[in-house]
Amino acid sequence: MKPIFDSTLHDILNERLDKLEKHFNADVIFYYGPIADSLEKPFRDFIEDLKSDALKNETLCIFLNTPGGSAETVEKLVKITRHHYKEVYFIVPDSAYSAGTIFCMSGDKIFMDYSSSLGPIDPQVYNGSNWVPALGYLDKVEELIDKSLKGSLSQAELVMLTQQDLAMLRRHEQARDLTIALLKEWLVKYKFKNWDRHRTNPTKIGQPVTQQEKEDRATEIARDLGNNKIWHSHGRSIGIFALTNILKLEIEDYSNDAVLKPLIRQYNDLICQYILRSGSEVFLHSRKFI
Repeated sequence: MKPIFDSTLHDILNERLDKLEKHFNADVIFYYGPIADSLEKPFRDFIEDLKSDALKNETLCIFLNTPGGSAETVEKLVKITRHHYKEVYFIVPDSAYSAGTIFCMSGDKIFMDYSSSLGPIDPQVYNGSNWVPALGYLDKVEELIDKSLKGSLSQAELVMLTQQDLAMLRRHEQARDLTIALLKEWLVKYKFKNWDRHRTNPTKIGQPVTQQEKEDRATEIARDLGNNKIWHSHGRSIGIFALTNILKLEIEDYSNDAVLKPLIRQYNDLICQYILRSGSEVFLHSRKFI
């Protein structure tokens, strides 16, 4: 038997989730935690269980709160969501960094408010004990090689360079290349699918958007999100202003939405309090699962 408190909380969360599902006319799920390799099968079963319900929605809304993880796992999660749903929306009340940002770029829409954050798409590679940001690793190796070519490499730096694991270095390069390829594919296929005419470029306003222009724009966004020279830190927060004004990415801003904002906040804040109280590292919620 569940404790009375947990049972009551469960009922309140489901009630608030139901309001969100009616608002979006969609299945709504919540995911909190890292995007690790071990997530694939539980997530698959979680989605299949939700789709077995009598209520057949074609749209999925994902509340996402994650520090990041594996780009390869994100690719598998996207295959799962797109197998079952025609449209996928991401709602980020707090933060979705690194691989979480990559995951969001597979969505048809991304909902954020002024306090929400995405992050640089610096994929993380597991080195056997820790997750290591790939781009930071590659940037440092590139810096040491450049200093070597200029003859300014110190003895300590030379030792550091010669001790690099070439297999691990290649894994970092593959993670970087995969991330860029995935972003280009998903942005063009999903985020830009209804981008038919230019709306902001003063020389092209009203003109049709070509497939090549979509691909070029996706490449720019992928390049800039992965550019450590712009963001300086793997853990840097990229808010809605930077996403819309620097990256020119369309975000659904609910900051001033008198209906949607309280629906999102009331559900998200309560579930996050529960997660902190329970000490859970990973948490999934849907109308059929908690």
